[in-house]
Amino acid sequence: MKIVNIKYSALIVLMVLFSAVSNAQISKAEIVATGLTCSMCSNAINKQLKSMPEVKDVEIDLNSNTFIVSLADNNSLSPAIFKEKVEKAGFFIGSLIVTVDAETLKKNSFVVVDGKESKNKEVQVQVLDKGYVTDKEFKKLSKSYKSSTTYAMNNEKDFHIKIVK
Repeated sequence: MKIVNIKYSALIVLMVLFSAVSNAQISKAEIVATGLTCSMCSNAINKQLKSMPEVKDVEIDLNSNTFIVSLADNNSLSPAIFKEKVEKAGFFIGSLIVTVDAETLKKNSFVVVDGKESKNKEVQVQVLDKGYVTDKEFKKLSKSYKSSTTYAMNNEKDFHIKIVK
């Protein structure tokens, strides 16, 4: 009886490990931050982003206030963590484009509201929810996607996306 229980326990552990590995698979995030006035502002965001153990590298373009974040393989991050880190530094996201594994779009809480499905292994998607675009852009998008009931609800667990590439 104990041998059977050990086998089932081992099987459950393996299933949990494999499900955690396939959870998100975001490989890169391009964040355009708003409200920055100097290099000290960008440094505050840079520190917040680099504080995450999944972050391999952060490239900064001060002219466009863009942060390109390269992430470690097999991470389980969601777009919410980038919003949290930028806001913790005292700023806001004006645009967030993430590069994800195509399988991630099928498994996670991504709702495609614009764009065609891609046959590529990796897909670039822009998050269109409140807090991931400027307020002005969100008002325009709310009118465009008013037929999507989940977009109007502002559910923070669903990420409404537009497929960019």
